[in-house]
Amino acid sequence: MSRLVAIVGCPNVGKSTLFNRLTQTRRAIVDDTAGTTRDRQYGTVDWCGQEFSIVDTGGWVVNSEDVFEEEINKQVEIAIEEADVILFVVDATSGITDLDDHVAAILRRSRKPVIVVANKEDVGDARYNVPEFYKFGLGTPIEVSSANGSGTGELLDEIIADMPEPKEDEKPEDNIAKIAIVGRPNAGKSSLINAFIGEERHIVTDIAGTTRDSIYHRYNKFGFDFYLVDTAGIRKKQKVNEDIEYYSVIRSIRAIEASDVCILMIDATRGIEGQDANIFGLIQRNRKGLVVCVNKWDLVEDRSLDAQKRFEEAIRRKLAPFTDFPIIFTSAVTKQRIHKVLETATHVYENRKRIIPTSQLNNYMLEVVAETPPPSNKGKFVKIKYVTMLKDAVIPTFVFFCNLPQWVKEPYRRFLENKIRAKWDFHGTPIAIFMRDK
Repeated sequence: MSRLVAIVGCPNVGKSTLFNRLTQTRRAIVDDTAGTTRDRQYGTVDWCGQEFSIVDTGGWVVNSEDVFEEEINKQVEIAIEEADVILFVVDATSGITDLDDHVAAILRRSRKPVIVVANKEDVGDARYNVPEFYKFGLGTPIEVSSANGSGTGELLDEIIADMPEPKEDEKPEDNIAKIAIVGRPNAGKSSLINAFIGEERHIVTDIAGTTRDSIYHRYNKFGFDFYLVDTAGIRKKQKVNEDIEYYSVIRSIRAIEASDVCILMIDATRGIEGQDANIFGLIQRNRKGLVVCVNKWDLVEDRSLDAQKRFEEAIRRKLAPFTDFPIIFTSAVTKQRIHKVLETATHVYENRKRIIPTSQLNNYMLEVVAETPPPSNKGKFVKIKYVTMLKDAVIPTFVFFCNLPQWVKEPYRRFLENKIRAKWDFHGTPIAIFMRDK
């Protein structure tokens, strides 16, 4: 079940620094200027074997001169509504401000698990101000320094403890494929779902879900049997004043996390755009299978094979370096090739679960390595002796045992991956390759 954590608070309290610290990235821009964060950042956190998504938001402001104030506040409200756990970041050096009180009142009304994060506790005598934050009535504040990382371990422990577990009847069967349909607004996601489901509602069984969780539909018709991972944003009309683009990405995070294979919808009349690449990045970071569905193909004037080829080349160029995924041109309205989409998504799921016997793997890959060994480094040579495939990994994972694993660089790993893909069918699914000391 997908899990989402939102970071909220006033401007310049260290939200983006905390985001970078927890995700171990530098994607969020950090600056002393208040209001630096306007575009939202999304990341994945792995702590003690548990993963969850985290979203950074802009600082909550009122009556400011910032022209983006209304839009930022609107998106903060969406993040609060969607999140399973909320991190309320405050500045321990300044104590409680009027804006802090305003945000705290909103969070109390949300009835969500809220963790008060007293940031910058390492600055001067700031830690002596921390007890003041009990006034919010939101529980015990956790002292952290997002700049140097102190206290973040305790914070992550608290996040995991507060994360609600899905009810038993909300969990789909693990041995059945879970396929999500994601994409930017107006790409045709709802139309494709309607085309799959049709008017005969008995082919769909609602397993569970609320407006904040991914919803599973059991699809068992025409020889298929899988869960269609839908979201409430598709099934129910939401507030008209919500930012559709931002809301779409939040929903995409949940749908992607809850799935095995993602069908990425692209609007043929608009081509592939930056938002498509962003959602593709979410799919890649979450290591899910991929089928690209170019929808509304019936509205394109030039539908020749050459036009299809040019469109495919543009998509693969935009989404490189991972290019080994199927692309299908469809029309959800006319139901053109929608059956092919289901067949392909099911096939990608099977590829994701494929296991290569160790004997076959070694017979082929050791011969490949002998013909093209890893480049030497400082006069020393890497010798790969054995290859195996992990059986319980989330994605197809291959482990190569050698004498100098630290000297096998990314270009050679990609070479090995290409050889594996050339021999066995892993079309549409990511592959992981690790080097280990023999």
